[in-house]
Amino acid sequence: MVPSMSKLTTVSRPSPRKPSGARDSGTADNLPGAQRASGVDGRRSGDASAVERAERPTIRIAHLPRGEQMGLDLTGRRAVVSGASAGIGAETVRVLAEHGADVAFCARTADAVEDLAAALARTQGNVHGYVADMADADAIAAFCDTVEAEIGAPDILVNNVGASPSRNFLHMSDDDWFALFELNVMAAVRLTRRFLPAMRAQQWGRVVMMNTAAAKYPGAAIVDYSATKGALAVATKALARKYAADGVLINSIAPGRIRTEMWERTAREVAEAKGHGDVEAVFTERSKDIPLGRFGRSDEIANVVLFLCSDLATYVSGATIDVDGGLGSYVY
Repeated sequence: MVPSMSKLTTVSRPSPRKPSGARDSGTADNLPGAQRASGVDGRRSGDASAVERAERPTIRIAHLPRGEQMGLDLTGRRAVVSGASAGIGAETVRVLAEHGADVAFCARTADAVEDLAAALARTQGNVHGYVADMADADAIAAFCDTVEAEIGAPDILVNNVGASPSRNFLHMSDDDWFALFELNVMAAVRLTRRFLPAMRAQQWGRVVMMNTAAAKYPGAAIVDYSATKGALAVATKALARKYAADGVLINSIAPGRIRTEMWERTAREVAEAKGHGDVEAVFTERSKDIPLGRFGRSDEIANVVLFLCSDLATYVSGATIDVDGGLGSYVY
């Protein structure tokens, strides 16, 4: 049975292997709207403070794994990823955890959280799954309370949650508009507002807003989606300019056509409507105007998230990075 989405539920699985010195999750029994969970612990040694990270001895680069050679090691960093049930969100959790981050993620259903947590139980970093509805302000507050109690305030925030319904403008009610704005804009606003102070205090933080190419070349069938993402793009620019001096780098990614479950569903509907049922034919047709000739993969977006969250991206702030296979024809 799926828990009420007005509250937060955490999902826990025992770790198959946990080394000596690994940090145990804290407790959050007394938090309103939250139930305690120990998280899903993978293989990562104890947390490192900012001072400890700065005092690490110099190590010969040739002896490091490739990710560490490139400056992509996130060991000691804590990350939060919203809307991670599948697709880009799930891949982002995996990539960050594989590079050593302690990752808390959320999704709306317990099954989605359990499936991802189980799949990532043996990653390098610890993975903590939570059930929370990001369209609900109280659920967001409870999620933040629990994350801070169990793993601490995050250094990295990936605002991935969002929806992109396709519908006729003339049939969209005010409530339809408000509901999508709550999810696509206010979830990011609330999470960022909550976690930003701790990032500023430590003079290091990364916030990544998952945007869309549709914010730059919108279509009538997704006018509300494009409008909400346009608002998010403006917020990203303004916040990046405001908080860069505090060591908090805020950027966004604008994916093009990525072969996620959303597109799989759309392709099935189109194939059925055309009467041939050939999903691959739909993808082939929709790939013709993409210079790279194909849809993107979720991991190709997650890898850009990893870069922006790493110490390689120290001079990237307020940027919107297009990851669309060359589809965008605009200059600015």
